[in-house]
Amino acid sequence: MKLSKYFSKAALLAGSVLFSATLHAADTIKVGVLHSLSGTMAISETTLKDTVLMMVEEQNKKGGLLGKKLEPVVVDPASNWPLFAEKTRELLTQDEVDVIFGCWTSVSRKSVLPVIEELNGLLFYPVQYEGEESSKNVFYTGAAPNQQAIPAVDYLMNDLEVERWVLAGTDYVYPRTTNKILEAYLVAKGVDEKDIMINYTPFGHSDWQSIVSEIKKFGSAGKKTAVVSTINGDANVPFYKELGNQGISAEDIPVVAFSVGEEELSGLDTKPLVGHLAAWNYFQSVESDENEAFIAQWKAFIGDDERVTNDPMEATYIGFNMWVKAVEKAGTTDVDAVEQAMIGISTPNLTGGVATMNKAHHLSKPVLIGEIQEDGQFEVVWETDGLVDGDAWSDFLPGSKDIIADWTAPINCGNYNTVTKTCSGQNM
Repeated sequence: MKLSKYFSKAALLAGSVLFSATLHAADTIKVGVLHSLSGTMAISETTLKDTVLMMVEEQNKKGGLLGKKLEPVVVDPASNWPLFAEKTRELLTQDEVDVIFGCWTSVSRKSVLPVIEELNGLLFYPVQYEGEESSKNVFYTGAAPNQQAIPAVDYLMNDLEVERWVLAGTDYVYPRTTNKILEAYLVAKGVDEKDIMINYTPFGHSDWQSIVSEIKKFGSAGKKTAVVSTINGDANVPFYKELGNQGISAEDIPVVAFSVGEEELSGLDTKPLVGHLAAWNYFQSVESDENEAFIAQWKAFIGDDERVTNDPMEATYIGFNMWVKAVEKAGTTDVDAVEQAMIGISTPNLTGGVATMNKAHHLSKPVLIGEIQEDGQFEVVWETDGLVDGDAWSDFLPGSKDIIADWTAPINCGNYNTVTKTCSGQNM
């Protein structure tokens, strides 16, 4: 009799502990953070992890969300593309996160995509990319090609009168697809194919001597030459060093980069790089009340007055604030409800304007061209008159020009063919 009472009490205690644990789990909203904290992309992605943690801390100071505290769950996919998929599955099935902020490279996003769609998760992707994709489970808060690459080429062509083009990238999907779009665009603008040089190098490439020599030779044909760079990660450090070693200045052959911002420059001697360019939708040097407050918040959070801000941080900031608004609007973290609530949501950007999420799961953004200064900051030398709506599908590729993304009724499709009136492909 006493033994049975013991087991009854033990069972009751176990049940109580289980109930308490379940209640505790239900009292938090879990935010997955999926960024490389080691490997070749850590130079760029670690900062985005810290940005999400800062946003979570700030939201919790405001009382959390839906009456619950936000709980960050940080994982390290270690610049290992298949590991991104594994970590995503863990976040969704084991940690049961309500949303994921993560990825930098397109190959990591492509790895995550089938998992996030299979398990009906929600991913906010904060980095410029090649387009040619729109998933119901992904919100793209970085730039599409028409919000970065195309305007950058237009600037080089119209303002700097560039006639010869070096398309230099890291060897993976984002640079290859972006350069395919740019090559088609340049040819359509009347550029001869012999005036386009394309080069790819592996992640982490370090020996740039021969490639920079080829670029120098290509630029000595008597026509104004520029490099359009989709080089990613820590390979940028030796690339820019070699430009300096070989005496290639911005006046000789300007480089416009799509993956180099303030964070990447903070590890470089920028004196030889003064005058080279980057195309983004935000620079730390932009003057606005929102940006001033964000910079102060970042430096206080990270505890270092020397730390900088950059474009993917702004894209993370915008995406996080939009997600909070959408959850509040939907009254739940349910993915399907939040996905629909997100469309049309607006929130201040850091350049003094307003970002709006459109039907293609892409933002409206300003486009800025910045020139590298000696202090590692950028001076804005050109910007669009207003906001540019993100175009998921390029107008310059034959298989894409008739396709749109629209996640509202009655289309509700990521790749809708406006000619055949059909929805097709994997991102339906």
